[in-house]
Amino acid sequence: MGKIVLFMHVSLDGFAAGIDGQMDWIHVDQEIFDFGAERIAKTNVALYGRVTFEMMESYWPTAADKPGASKHDKEHAAWYKVAHKVVLSNTLDEAKLSNTTVVAGDDINSLDKLKAETTGEILLFGSPKAAHSLLKENLIDECWLFVNPVLLGAGIPVFKNIRDKNLLKLLNTHVFSSGVVCLNYAFSR
Repeated sequence: MGKIVLFMHVSLDGFAAGIDGQMDWIHVDQEIFDFGAERIAKTNVALYGRVTFEMMESYWPTAADKPGASKHDKEHAAWYKVAHKVVLSNTLDEAKLSNTTVVAGDDINSLDKLKAETTGEILLFGSPKAAHSLLKENLIDECWLFVNPVLLGAGIPVFKNIRDKNLLKLLNTHVFSSGVVCLNYAFSR
C-alpha cells in the first residue's frame, strides 16, 4: 500500500507561502536540489493541488530544452516527464493532460484507492491547500519539511484543518550549509 508524503518548504514560523502566495523567501541551491533529487527519484507518483500543478506544467515539460538549463532542471524535467501526476481539482480536464489523473478535490475514496493501488510513495509537492484537505481526512502519512531560516509573520500555514491531534515521529534530519534544515516526520495513528 502506498503512502502520501508531504514534500514542502516551510518558514521557521510555519508558513508554506506568504499572504499572497509568495515563495521568494525559499532558499534553494545545488546542495538542496541534489538532496531533493535523490529523494524524489525513489517514487514515480506526484500529487498536486491545481494551482501548484498549473505552475509545474508551465515550466517542467520544457525546462530541460531551454538554453543553459541547469543540472537540476534537466534531472527534474526528465523525472516529471515519466512520473504519474495526480491533481486535486474540480475544474481541470483530464483528457487534455498527459500521464495525469484528475481527482475531485473532495473525492476521498479516490485517494484511498490511489494509496491502495500504489506501491511506495505518492509525493505531495507544495500545494498547501491540497495538504490542508488531506490533513483534514488524515491522509498524509509522512512529511519532509524543508525549514527555511526566515520568519514571515503571516501567510498560508503548512498545517491547517487537523482533525485529530497527531504525535509526529521524527525519522530523519538533514542540515544544509545554507541553514535550511530538512525534518522528516511520520504521522502516528
